[in-house]
Amino acid sequence: MLFRGPKRAALRPSAQLLLAIGCAASLAACHAALPTSAPRASVGKPAQPAPPALPALVRDIDALLAAPALAHGYWGVLVKSLKTDETLYSVNARRLMMPASNMKIVTLAATAERLGWNYTYETSVFAAARIDGGVLQGDLIVVGSGDPSIGETPDVLGAWAEQLKARGLRVIAGRIIGDDNAFDDDGLGFGWSWDDLPDDYAAGVSALQYNENAVRVTVGPGVAAGDWAGVAVSPPSGGLVVESSLTTSAADRPATISAHRLPGTPRLRLSGAVPLGAPPVSRDVSVDNPTQFFVNALRTTLIAHGIDVRGPAVDIDDIRDAPPPPYGAPFISHRSPPLSTLALRLMKASQNLYAETFLKTLGAGASGRSTADGRSSALAVLQAWGVGADGLILRDGSGLSRYDYVTPEALVTILMHVDRQASLKGPFEESLPIAGRDGSLSNRMKGTAAEGNARAKTGSMSNVRGLSGFVTTADGEPLAFSILANNFETPADTINRTADAIVVRLAEFKR
Repeated sequence: MLFRGPKRAALRPSAQLLLAIGCAASLAACHAALPTSAPRASVGKPAQPAPPALPALVRDIDALLAAPALAHGYWGVLVKSLKTDETLYSVNARRLMMPASNMKIVTLAATAERLGWNYTYETSVFAAARIDGGVLQGDLIVVGSGDPSIGETPDVLGAWAEQLKARGLRVIAGRIIGDDNAFDDDGLGFGWSWDDLPDDYAAGVSALQYNENAVRVTVGPGVAAGDWAGVAVSPPSGGLVVESSLTTSAADRPATISAHRLPGTPRLRLSGAVPLGAPPVSRDVSVDNPTQFFVNALRTTLIAHGIDVRGPAVDIDDIRDAPPPPYGAPFISHRSPPLSTLALRLMKASQNLYAETFLKTLGAGASGRSTADGRSSALAVLQAWGVGADGLILRDGSGLSRYDYVTPEALVTILMHVDRQASLKGPFEESLPIAGRDGSLSNRMKGTAAEGNARAKTGSMSNVRGLSGFVTTADGEPLAFSILANNFETPADTINRTADAIVVRLAEFKR
């Protein structure tokens, strides 16, 4: 415990949290046991000198990680000064660990370096035949490059329909064809768990993407116990074939809903029960074919805006008579927001689809941009920054794969490089969640020295937690840190509280 002059210092919030983690009683009881004021030293005794600040910081973090509740987990932590390059704390900093969504730090940094913050995705609409008297005598082709931001809000597809009408188009005699050949056809990340695949966070990527390649399935009870439960899907153009065996259970029973979809099939199987009288329950699920989803939505939108579409919506890979490119001058050329704006969705909401899209965009293979080529491009960038093969195993862009590994040292090296590179720093740091304010940190570290101060990327999957980013100390020293936890059986909230306590302690630190 620190001593300053004749008074014993009150416990810091981080030290209080240590007591909370290790205490067998309730959190409230633990806090009740803390002293409410610092007792004075005995009269006549000389004041105890304050210990050096840095050893005290190390002891406090050591104590946090030594809590009995954390005994079976594995931690890697590194804290470095952005001002002096000094290492303030390190444990297992060169050990490879699963990062979960801290992998997005790697992906965004490499993407910004390669493409620049002003990079945009282009989506174009072409007519494959002449227009005669308002009738397109053939197909309408939409060509994508990977834009992950097109969705129901804002209504990009509706705006396209109005532009086409303004050009005099009233009837499309042919099909709506989705050309997704800018990307290869491997939409899923390497090593993704099959039981993640029905969920929206495991949506596959495509050069044509709509509504983040996910639909919302809403389930409601029937009018009596034993009735079939009702199921609604929005948007309805997702292409999923829902097979539901959901029933209505007694009112006092909990809801039990499970979803199952094998890759390569549009069949979504729902099972379980919804209690009688319960409010509707919603779940966001991934679509099987993002390109088909896109052209289905476009066709539906065109019809809703008064354009008669007589042919079906099709994925170019599913037909043999597609018009050959080049398609001529586009009717419509739509640009996404710049990478600096897309990065906000990637990092603050931890959107996996954006990360996988960015990584694939970095590739430039002959048969369409691929994750494998993107991975090689990203690793080349990071190697030039001092991150070698011994510090990073990159398998996907989002961290959803359990084949991803990174060291805390590699993450801090990337963060420090970004911070010192004027062309990278501003938008990157702006994209990070702010403690106690927004994104995945909106409810963490409130009321502490870290609130509004620390900016960091969270990471979360089964038995994995991560928190890496920047914080400024009490005397104005900027720090970069990485905190990774693996292989724990402790409740995840305990792991998060420990990581938060470390960051709070860093924010309180004074030289």
